[in-house]
Amino acid sequence: MRLSVMILGLVCLCAVVIGIAAPAFQDGDDVRGAFLTSRPKDKPANTGGATTRPSRRRPKASPSPNNPNKSPDKTSGKPGPLKPAPSPSESSTPVNARRLGLGVTLFMRDSNGLAVRVDPDHVFRKGDRVRVLLESNTDGYLYIFNTTNDGPATMIYPDADLDEAGNYLQAHVPFEIPTSLAGEERLRWFAFDEVAGTEHLFFVFTREPLKGIPIEDDLIAFCRDSKCPVQPNEEVWAAVRKDLQEPLQTDKRSTFGKAETSSEQAAATRGLGLAKDDPQPSVVMMASSSRPTLVATLDLIHK
Repeated sequence: MRLSVMILGLVCLCAVVIGIAAPAFQDGDDVRGAFLTSRPKDKPANTGGATTRPSRRRPKASPSPNNPNKSPDKTSGKPGPLKPAPSPSESSTPVNARRLGLGVTLFMRDSNGLAVRVDPDHVFRKGDRVRVLLESNTDGYLYIFNTTNDGPATMIYPDADLDEAGNYLQAHVPFEIPTSLAGEERLRWFAFDEVAGTEHLFFVFTREPLKGIPIEDDLIAFCRDSKCPVQPNEEVWAAVRKDLQEPLQTDKRSTFGKAETSSEQAAATRGLGLAKDDPQPSVVMMASSSRPTLVATLDLIHK
């Protein structure tokens, strides 16, 4: 009888432990599952061997076929005037909008020049080279800011010399920074120099362009006047830091040491979407609610 009671007690204790531990694992599965569920089941058709980096400029409104300068009126069916896209303050997030998610995979150049997955917690040394592969779960705009040892923030993407200064991402079409298509090896990677410190990368993914930050033709003109690199003003940076405090759900998968696959490279360089059976991001971060902005950080330690 005593043995039966003890066994029953152990069963109950295991049930309690499993009940406590299960949500943590389930949360991770839910985050990754929610991110990947919007990936298409099949791979898109290969359009050839072109290796032209896709345009990242925002899509233009489709005019009505009856009048190229007007869009159809949804109520009457007749052409109506084109309406500008709402600003972030004017636009409202639909209740059923998909939560913003961002997949991040950090690659490091190995001794053979290949890109292999590396743990973001890796301690980097002088001469190490890294590249980041990003994937979003919905269409939006990506900004990347960098600070060194908590110094002033500098925008490293969008860039006036890349992607026509655009920063529009399509869902599950991967984006690499810097690009492996660069003509020179030194431009294909972020290189760590002899100055030690912590590099903070801020990834800001938004449903609408950020106010106060030039992109596309405005960014090209801004840099033409020798004002680059762009440094966010106090209002923009305060908003970024505020959004950084919003809770994120994160799931990390240890695939470090594995080389970048041909499907990942082809997708990133040809603007092709990733399918469900393609490699998954090393880290998936999702907002806990359908907010219009997601801010995530990647800290690279350099000694």
